[in-house]
Amino acid sequence: MGLFRQLLKVIKWDDPTQSTIVHKYEMTDRDEIMNGCQLIVAESQVALLVSMGQIADVYGPGEHKLTTGNMPILTKLASWKYGFDSPFKADVYYVNTKQFTNMKWGTSSKITMRDAEFGMVRLAGRGTYSFRVADAAQFMREIFGTNKSYDTNSLVEYFRSMVVANFTKVIGSAKVAAIDLPAKYVEIGDNVKAELVDDFASIGLEICAFYVESIVLPEEVEKAIDKRAATGLMSDQVDTYTRLQAAEAMRDAANNPNGGGLAGAGIGLAAGMAMGNNMANAMNQHNQAPQTNSFGNGVMCSNCGKPVPSGSKFCPECGTPVAQKKFCTNCGKELPAGTKFCPNCGTKA
Repeated sequence: MGLFRQLLKVIKWDDPTQSTIVHKYEMTDRDEIMNGCQLIVAESQVALLVSMGQIADVYGPGEHKLTTGNMPILTKLASWKYGFDSPFKADVYYVNTKQFTNMKWGTSSKITMRDAEFGMVRLAGRGTYSFRVADAAQFMREIFGTNKSYDTNSLVEYFRSMVVANFTKVIGSAKVAAIDLPAKYVEIGDNVKAELVDDFASIGLEICAFYVESIVLPEEVEKAIDKRAATGLMSDQVDTYTRLQAAEAMRDAANNPNGGGLAGAGIGLAAGMAMGNNMANAMNQHNQAPQTNSFGNGVMCSNCGKPVPSGSKFCPECGTPVAQKKFCTNCGKELPAGTKFCPNCGTKA
């Protein structure tokens, strides 16, 4: 049988993939490693010699001549007290120590967080992370075992539960309002990474980066946020309109020699501001007050006590005239009946 032995003089592995973490060097039953064999380990690789099911010696990047001088553990396991000249058998595993990037994560089901404004909110998250093998021997003992190969796909589901558990923990303890979550993606990602450090280290890995790409809120919460943003935009438009009206009033008064000069400008300014205030008040009432029907304006007939529709001049029940509300042209405040001067700013009614 010895005539058919194949002696390995050089052992080397070039990774043709982008996802292989561990690769067992291909050997047949006839292959043996000869004394002085060259073990070549590329950058971002670690090679492990395994003999009799035990991890023996570990080699980093470089060229290594396999002799008793640089195989102390294997020499002890094989009881080579005075060196050896004959070939020997051992399994060689190459471990990629490069950084594996663009690993996807996402919540398979929605998680629940408590929000001060919206109450209990169910949300989903997704993003990416990267890792590398920090301790090849530890990783082999805890995860890999003695399989022929191991790639990133083998770890996806294992990592998913680990990542989602810590993401849920961070979201629950962050106490960030749902509406503010998009501004906290980087902070949340950093906190999740910090939580994952020990979990990854326990299996010989290092978590290099963790990113939150999106957190999806319930549809009703997103609609509420959109409505609030639209309301803020309309309020800004009303403010701009008020300023524009005031500027145009002052310009027209300055260009009109018969318009009373600055006095005319003051009247125009007051009118523009009053119009803007009325529009702003109307918007606030629309956004904050509950909607009512045409009889829900709170005006009652002074004669019969029946509700009077908004804008009516006479009671539809008994025909009694309805007192009309008047507003100050300067500040826009409602004027009490019979008032000749505004009690708020003193402008003549």
